[in-house]
Amino acid sequence: MTGPGMKVGAVVLTMGNRPEELRALLESVAKQTGEAIEVAVVGNGSPLPEISVPGLAVRTVELPENVGIPAGRNVGIEAFGPAGRDVDILLFLDDDGLLPRQDTAELCREAFTADAKLGIVSFRIADPETGVTQRRHVPRLRASDPMRSSRVTTFLGGANAVRTQVFAEVGGLPDEFFYAHEETDLAWRALDAGWMIDYRSDMVLHHPTMPPTRHAVYHRMVARNRVWLARRNLPAPLVPVYVGVWLLLTLARRPSLPALRAWLGGFKEGWTTPCGPRRPMKWRTVWRLTRLGRPPVI
Repeated sequence: MTGPGMKVGAVVLTMGNRPEELRALLESVAKQTGEAIEVAVVGNGSPLPEISVPGLAVRTVELPENVGIPAGRNVGIEAFGPAGRDVDILLFLDDDGLLPRQDTAELCREAFTADAKLGIVSFRIADPETGVTQRRHVPRLRASDPMRSSRVTTFLGGANAVRTQVFAEVGGLPDEFFYAHEETDLAWRALDAGWMIDYRSDMVLHHPTMPPTRHAVYHRMVARNRVWLARRNLPAPLVPVYVGVWLLLTLARRPSLPALRAWLGGFKEGWTTPCGPRRPMKWRTVWRLTRLGRPPVI
């Protein structure tokens, strides 16, 4: 479906430990203009708090264990039917985020209607107190101006919108990754199938500024999944180049000794453990990534 009548749903993954923030997020979803949005809230290994927001239909799923971010979000997708087919667009929102504008869903409908090949939109994440967007939250190499919208080659996992037709064509997020780089894996598969990705500075999610290293598994999984990403998606000649560049960049940043040990452990794990199915992208996709400013060796 295209046009203003496109159905929009939302997926929120939670550990059940931020009930006030979750309620505030859901209230901001309920205030969106246009057709009402139904939300799937997935409790990732924890019981869900009581959820009741006026004017908002909520589907809930409680998982018996923490299955990780991508697998948890995949459960949210399936809550809307196979590949999310009950709706045309799915928003993915962090449970401690907030939509400050009431027209974000309408902007998504307009964007997907205007561009039939647009598959994913990455929102701008801004700190609610300062309004600042961190460089790492701008999904491109030239990240100095977060207010500039552009085509990009990846997206932000907890602040985005995806046309559900993308899931039907290329599948969901990689369950095996658990945490880190799952968005780029999906982005590369979508681009390889001919879809495009936009970063939109006017579609905003308020989210408190936090360092990614707050997660205990950060360094190991970032390294492991970086190797898996290359093994799964890149043409064979580019795999060692891509991984080698990231190894050199990591060493150049002079991580602490504990961080480096964890990173090297993950790097080894990435080469020695199964990474899921290998589907190398076409060379024309490599060229498309290059033209978009991020060749798949950086």
